[in-house]
Amino acid sequence: MTREQRKLDHIRYAMESGDGNRRTGLEDIQFLHNCLTPVDPDKVDISTRIGSLKLPVPVFMDAITGGAPEVKEINRRLAAVARDAGAAMAVGSQYGAVKEGKHADTYRVIRKENPEGIFFANVSALVSPDEARAAVDMIAADALEIHLNVAQELIMPEGDKTFSLILENLSRLQDCVPVPVIIKETGCGMAAEQIRELQARGFTCFNVAGCGGTSFAAIEAARGKVKRYEKFADWGIPTAWSLIDAAHTARPWDTVIASGGIRSGWQAAQAIALGADAVGMSGNILAVLLQQGEEAAVAYLQDVIADLKDIMVLTGSRTVRELQQVPLIFTGDTLAFIQSRGYEPQFRRKR
Repeated sequence: MTREQRKLDHIRYAMESGDGNRRTGLEDIQFLHNCLTPVDPDKVDISTRIGSLKLPVPVFMDAITGGAPEVKEINRRLAAVARDAGAAMAVGSQYGAVKEGKHADTYRVIRKENPEGIFFANVSALVSPDEARAAVDMIAADALEIHLNVAQELIMPEGDKTFSLILENLSRLQDCVPVPVIIKETGCGMAAEQIRELQARGFTCFNVAGCGGTSFAAIEAARGKVKRYEKFADWGIPTAWSLIDAAHTARPWDTVIASGGIRSGWQAAQAIALGADAVGMSGNILAVLLQQGEEAAVAYLQDVIADLKDIMVLTGSRTVRELQQVPLIFTGDTLAFIQSRGYEPQFRRKR
């Protein structure tokens, strides 16, 4: 099967499978209402940072697609949605484009559609420094996502299974581009132990991309029609659990990004309250775009941002950093996770 057909299969299976039975852990988290909020709606500041990069809103469109002629128009429309909603956008993996020199136009189209947009390039953890630079140059990117997708590669028949090379190769990529470098999982989450390993290699930006949203393990199991892999559809660390680990591991200068099954402004606010600096959304936006059109996708994103701002008012939070410090109530499996890791239930990310 060609790489191009695989890209199209990923879109088809992602739209068919949705989020499945995977839980984010956010359902176990409750805000406390602040009946004496000191925050007026017009005084809420939702700007944030990813490394040295400033974002006007903390919600962005995370990596979705690219690398096949048939998805060029999808990427153009996604860039238009990002522009009209005032959000940043990450492209899908450029690994094939930088390896084989094919279909770069399916990525470059975003910069043509949205010349002033904030865009993230996206490559595999096994690219060379020159290939990483080529991915950034391809779209004049403002940041670079380097994705970790061990579960997907393990199940995918065409997958690259040289996992022992990942950490050493990441060290080669740490300072290879002049923009922030984000280490990103792809739906299986990050634990504190691996975040510490990455910190020791010099990395400071982490997208935990937890379990709860699109499952590439499930997609590859469906593509390959290998029944024994179906049990791995729900493999991973729920998004909330990854964020809790990250909050206990992140240093004041680190950036934590939440993604994985975040589908609303309410969930975005919960993720930020757990310590995230920014929130990525992908499969849900793509579904709205393909099923209802650009205007509906823009409205969806605008509603997410508006709901986030309202929750900030209701919790007395003027800024993203203040929202990271509000009290939360934990129940269920997420409370059990906190206790099993030896954390205090009223932890907050240190600043």
